[in-house]
Amino acid sequence: MNWQGCKNILCIRPDNMGDLIMSGPAISALKESFGARITLLTSTMAKGITPMMPEIDEVMIYDVPWVKTAEAGVTEALYEIIANIKSKAFDAAVIFTVYSQNPQSTAMLAYLAGIPNILAYCRENPYHLINNWVPDKEPYDLIKHQVQRDLDLVAAVGAYTNNDNLSLEVDDHLWPGISTKLNVIGVDLTKPWLLIHPGVSEPKREYPFKLWVEAGKRLVNDGYQLVVTGASSEKERADCLATEIGAGCFSSAGLFPLQEFVCLVKHSPLLVSVNTGTIHIAAAVNTPVVVLYAQTNPQHTPWKVPHVVLPFAVPANLRSRNEVIQYVNRTLYSEPVAMPDAEAISTAVKSLLNPPGSPIQLSPGIPDENPAIAAS
Repeated sequence: MNWQGCKNILCIRPDNMGDLIMSGPAISALKESFGARITLLTSTMAKGITPMMPEIDEVMIYDVPWVKTAEAGVTEALYEIIANIKSKAFDAAVIFTVYSQNPQSTAMLAYLAGIPNILAYCRENPYHLINNWVPDKEPYDLIKHQVQRDLDLVAAVGAYTNNDNLSLEVDDHLWPGISTKLNVIGVDLTKPWLLIHPGVSEPKREYPFKLWVEAGKRLVNDGYQLVVTGASSEKERADCLATEIGAGCFSSAGLFPLQEFVCLVKHSPLLVSVNTGTIHIAAAVNTPVVVLYAQTNPQHTPWKVPHVVLPFAVPANLRSRNEVIQYVNRTLYSEPVAMPDAEAISTAVKSLLNPPGSPIQLSPGIPDENPAIAAS
């Protein structure tokens, strides 16, 4: 199918902020290759980051009921979004997914809206529902990083980019106000400092509070001031963590709106975080990151930024019942992995904050494409 005439394209990424950031290079490829106007259909969870993604021209918000969201939508809203999509007369739609998602529910939105070209990965034959079908070989034959997965999807219709880095448009004029807020809570920016981000949206990706305290105390002893970040809803936990770590640790949860937070991450020497959208923000602004990485999906490690991944196993009672994810648990994640301790985190931080010219230790993350994973 020739997409050169597709000038009005709908990109659908109905997931979280980090997922959308990782789709950025593929969306840019569509815009650059076809000279297209790009409209994004995404969730309320991801909409805040869209003003920082200039490759997106327009944003539509709808929380689809087949993706985990804070609240279930109403049936009437489904008909409304289909009518809204139809009114914009798109030439094509591209559906971005992780390998454990079935795209056909999302494709139905585009199909019912009469979009003539629909592109997506799909494991089953979708016939007329997805008329630009790329058979999904992940995770059974190979596993790609999410960024590469999305780039390969749009390449199937002739869309390419010379820049596959993650990127966000940061307003650096915000930094003086941010630094003032940091000074007010006690941070001395003339001395070594870094960010720690403990908050997660799912318990299965949580790093235990007690271990955060131990790691924080170790990092303070190493000579770093710590700034605990988080949303307003995470303030109580962040405050408690800062108190437990003690002198040299400061809670900033709730202090920074998203645009300021992105600027803060850009200006930070390093971020220590669980695997959540914050690590993809760090990658997009080129900030080194240490990731306490729950073994949920190997596709989502930091992309093209200095990093160390410290993995840990997800407790059996918190693992997904999705059979595709269960397959990865039985194969790639079959061996138990203990929680990284304070020593491992300290070592990782030091390896990334070596003076310029020193070797940087990167984690053994997945390459662009992994060989087939042998079944256990």
